[in-house]
Amino acid sequence: MKKIIVIVGPTGIGKTDLALDLAQRLNGEIVSGDSMQIYQEVSVGTAKPTESELKRVKHYLVNEKSVFDEYSVKDFVAMANQAIEKIAGKNKVPFVVGGTGFYINALINKMQLGEPGEYKTSVDSKWEDFLKENDAKKLWDELNKKDPQAASKIEPNNTRRSLRALTVIDRTGKLFSQQQKQIQPRYDALIIGLNTERQLVYDRINKRVDKMMDLGVLDEARYIFDNRAKEHQVIQAIGYKEFFPYFLGEKTLDECVAKLKQASRKYAKRQLTYFKHQLAVNWFDPINDPNYALEIENKINVFLNNK
Repeated sequence: MKKIIVIVGPTGIGKTDLALDLAQRLNGEIVSGDSMQIYQEVSVGTAKPTESELKRVKHYLVNEKSVFDEYSVKDFVAMANQAIEKIAGKNKVPFVVGGTGFYINALINKMQLGEPGEYKTSVDSKWEDFLKENDAKKLWDELNKKDPQAASKIEPNNTRRSLRALTVIDRTGKLFSQQQKQIQPRYDALIIGLNTERQLVYDRINKRVDKMMDLGVLDEARYIFDNRAKEHQVIQAIGYKEFFPYFLGEKTLDECVAKLKQASRKYAKRQLTYFKHQLAVNWFDPINDPNYALEIENKINVFLNNK
């Protein structure tokens, strides 16, 4: 199996900076493991690498699709596999970097990403009706009651996947999580995780949101809002939908910024829960350990040189 380096961690922890430095030092190229950086029209809210950062190290799965294109975990796995093959073909080290745990897990391991054919293209109308009368969180709550393991892998606002999982459970009488079995690993992956004290993570997130406001995330959110009827996945991204009440005149801008900070903190908590339970991560503290980068580089060198 090909060796790859994977860098994960909660939002705002410093994955991008670390990946850029390591990729430059270790002859690597970077595959984005973020579900939203693929979109050309949005950069601030997705924490996309800057133009200068993209020039420092070759990146894949960044700016390759429009927000109006469909893009699923299956698409991600197919495109990431192609990118890894290309990087390895140049005798460079593939670095997969991002915070979308399920996408990264699906890439590393050969997972069943679709249901059997008889319920591949439709969902039960009762769950569609339930969603019309309730919100995405309540739909997810129903899934969480039936199959907590499946719910832990699905974002509460991802109604498409929640609907699909509930439908599979009803039609098969089996837990959706039991049908999402991992087969053999696809890659020999060294997974590096960045994390620190929870309050420090939250403080970094709050400062990051303030910086996003300075960089113009509100303009991106307005674009998403104005085109919400035509978009696919990006409308679910944290960083945009939190401003919709402001555009509708229902909340003040300060209230929406506070909501975004809260949503980002909750997302970071869910990210860490997923990484700790679903992936074999080697954890490092980038805030309290001054030697963390050197320790990671040494670990990667041992991994790469171990035949």
